Amino acid sequence: MIVYRIGRTKYAHDLTGEGARLFGGRWNHKLTPCIYTSASRALALLEYTANISIDDIPRALSITTFELASLDIYQTSIADLPGNWRDAPAPASTKDYGTMVLKKASHAFLQIPSAIITDEFNYLLNPMFVAQDAFRIVDVKDFVYDLRIKL
Repeated sequence: MIVYRIGRTKYAHDLTGEGARLFGGRWNHKLTPCIYTSASRALALLEYTANISIDDIPRALSITTFELASLDIYQTSIADLPGNWRDAPAPASTKDYGTMVLKKASHAFLQIPSAIITDEFNYLLNPMFVAQDAFRIVDVKDFVYDLRIKL
């Protein structure tokens, strides 16, 4: 399976989930590493756009393509998620849920519906999973953000 991530170029080759560990996200508390990816390039761009201010978009962006070696995916349904999972900003309940699943480290990936398009999926890659070869980077390309998206 192939998934995508748009982010700062300096983190494009990161397999440790350091950015999410430092800052947290919708599905993880700070100090819990993970790598946020999406099922398509378009969803990756949409998720990135929803989570960044126009003033914070860096000039050096990359799109990273990951290959998921196994299909050890923890699949969630909307019924499994906290009732307020789509709220903005992300509520503590979603961070609690994702952090709990990630810390179990029994799954390499967590499939989560997008809070923007619930019929599309994001995938959290779990660097704490014991199999180090569960996912790998297959491509990194420079990405030029089209500011018309934010205007």
